[in-house]
Amino acid sequence: MANQPSNTNNDEIDLGQLFHLIGKGIDNFFNFIANIFKQFFHLIVLFLLFLQKNFIVLIVTLILGTVVGYFMDKLKTEKFVSRMVVEPNFNSVQQLYNNIDFYNDLAKSKDSIALSQSLEVTVGQASTIKKVFVDSYSDENQKVKLFDNFIRELDTTTVKALDFQSYLENFNSMDARFHQISVISSNNTVAKIIQPAIIESISDNDYFKLQKRINDNNLKLQDSIIMNQLVEVDSLQKLYKTVLVKEADKPMQGTNINLAENGESQNKELALIQERNVLKNQLVKLNEERANKSAILNVISDFPARGVKQDGFWNNYLFVIPLAMLSLIFCFLGIKDLNKFLKNYSK
Repeated sequence: MANQPSNTNNDEIDLGQLFHLIGKGIDNFFNFIANIFKQFFHLIVLFLLFLQKNFIVLIVTLILGTVVGYFMDKLKTEKFVSRMVVEPNFNSVQQLYNNIDFYNDLAKSKDSIALSQSLEVTVGQASTIKKVFVDSYSDENQKVKLFDNFIRELDTTTVKALDFQSYLENFNSMDARFHQISVISSNNTVAKIIQPAIIESISDNDYFKLQKRINDNNLKLQDSIIMNQLVEVDSLQKLYKTVLVKEADKPMQGTNINLAENGESQNKELALIQERNVLKNQLVKLNEERANKSAILNVISDFPARGVKQDGFWNNYLFVIPLAMLSLIFCFLGIKDLNKFLKNYSK
């Protein structure tokens, strides 16, 4: 019984130390947060002192940059952008990208003669082309449709191991159905002029011509088969109707009615109606495919008659030049002050 007060005192001492440590930890945490705010406030004050010290230099730089940017905007050659949306067929998308990259390389190297020959325009018109590029034109709905068409061609085991997220991670821009060709030029009408040459460069390929010819023949064959099947279905329907009419015209012998035969005839006629609907749906899909594959390169949206002026922040010297000059003067003054600080620190 004599040891109980001693144990109680030890427990109270341990709890007191624990609460003391917790309180000290909380104080340290809030002191750490306070120091962060102090340092942040200190940096803001230093920045404001820097602006105050170099206020005149910064204002003169801003005014000078604005004046220079204004006159550069007045003297620069305006650029126009034109866009065309196409749908490549028969695996011609790779050739499309290769051709566009070739045109762009000629434009960047300013080889107007070679570019004029490739696009069938004058050298002067070719010299106005600054950039030609192509990118995929697809949204989430189109990607879902592409994924659905993709898995239809796979076996069951492969489909189970593939999900939509994995398909998106491996989605290539060339897998898209539609692609957008963009032309940036100082001539707002040249894009419309070069459109036939861009399309012809793809359509005139012998391999793609062969693929289109084979596809057309296959479509004709399928169309012929479906039409013959429809004729056969119509003939069978007429035959069943004739049989049913004749059966109905026969005099009834007593009250003996063969319900089994009537039910079988109705089932056969219903099956023929369903088969006819299936064949009609196949014919509709065949016509849609014929329309989609009518050309090697389908033009969904032509180049406009006149391009749109290329705007945007980075194309406006009135904003870009002052920003660039301010950035340079900030770096120069910052390095100067840092050098002064290091010299004083070494002393």
